[in-house]
Amino acid sequence: MSTQASNRKKIFNDPVYGFISIPDALHFDLIEHAYFQRLRRIKQLGLTHLVYAGALHTRFHHSLGAMHLMQQAIAVLRSKGQQIPEDEAQAASIAILLHDIGHGPYSHTLEKTIVKCMTHEQLSSHIMRLLNGVFDNQLEKAIQIFEGTYPRKFLCQLVSSQLDMDRMDYLKRDSFFTGVAEGTINADRLLTMLDVADDNLVIEAKGIYSVENFLVARRLMYWQVYLHKTVLSAEYMLTAVLKRAKQLSAAGHELPATPALSYFLKNDLSSDDFCNETKAMDMFTQLDDFDVFTSLKIWQNHPDKVLSLLSGGIVNRRLFKVELSNEAFDPEITKRYKMKIAEKLKISSEEAELLFIEEVTSNHAYHPLQPRINILFRDGSLRDISEASDQLNISVLSQPVTRHFICYPKWLL
Repeated sequence: MSTQASNRKKIFNDPVYGFISIPDALHFDLIEHAYFQRLRRIKQLGLTHLVYAGALHTRFHHSLGAMHLMQQAIAVLRSKGQQIPEDEAQAASIAILLHDIGHGPYSHTLEKTIVKCMTHEQLSSHIMRLLNGVFDNQLEKAIQIFEGTYPRKFLCQLVSSQLDMDRMDYLKRDSFFTGVAEGTINADRLLTMLDVADDNLVIEAKGIYSVENFLVARRLMYWQVYLHKTVLSAEYMLTAVLKRAKQLSAAGHELPATPALSYFLKNDLSSDDFCNETKAMDMFTQLDDFDVFTSLKIWQNHPDKVLSLLSGGIVNRRLFKVELSNEAFDPEITKRYKMKIAEKLKISSEEAELLFIEEVTSNHAYHPLQPRINILFRDGSLRDISEASDQLNISVLSQPVTRHFICYPKWLL
């Protein structure tokens, strides 16, 4: 066996699942590609490590974990008589491996500020098409599965649904690295209970309690981790930093930044720029956490008061105070806070807007408008989990919980 072929048999020692095998040469070459290696430099949970110090795992970890779960899911479905030829199994595995390849650093923050023209899902599709050209059109089926257009729906649902391999891995992995035990799910049990009915992914009735636990864990992880109030403060401060940097760049200020970040600060891009030009995508695929955080370290000493206060606050974890409410905040109170910030820093009211954040967030543990999680009973009947659950009312988890919040530099008030 050649050295090259031998190298493609490598395994990863994953802290969550143990050894993860690379199934074939195509997977190996995709993982080795620079576009995928970039995910090593993008944290899965952005700034969440400012609250949970262990949350330093990357999108690279998560993508490999989701691929591992996909391979297990395919094996389970085959054992139950589902005919899944090798090319489809490979395509489904590649689709989930590459599902996050379009994420940028601090992804959702980036989508609100400097790459607003395309979602990370759209960017993933585009990058997968670029890789398809590199790998002699071997990713055609994987792209169809990722985009949900492949004729066999259950394969698409393994990649994107309310009980897909993406969610299953990130809940298990994020719970592990944050240490939030309430988010623990029994992935092995869920996978073992998978089946297909009428070309849709279903869960055998014996697995109903594992699904209940999955949905409750998801709700708890959102409020304890993903939408933790201090995490929200850090993420919205970063959003404000990038908005301010964009404003200053548009006004002709030369901000120190890496070439990739500087390109996005100086240019207002459209989706056509990504799809029809090479430079935008070239720059995007160079962008990672290091570009952003290096700039924050420099900008904390910038003469612009807004940029320096926000940048220094993130670098040194001097985060804004957060207040949560079930109702919208009194406009008079928010107006008074903004005036005080402007007076204290001697800045304009427009600049003070970036230092007072007022937003709304919501959480669905089980979304009634997305494809349902169906439970398969012995008589062949199917029931939605919200109707089939007898231990707790899952329909309650179908209702969105909405919270209003404000963030501001308390030390200035």
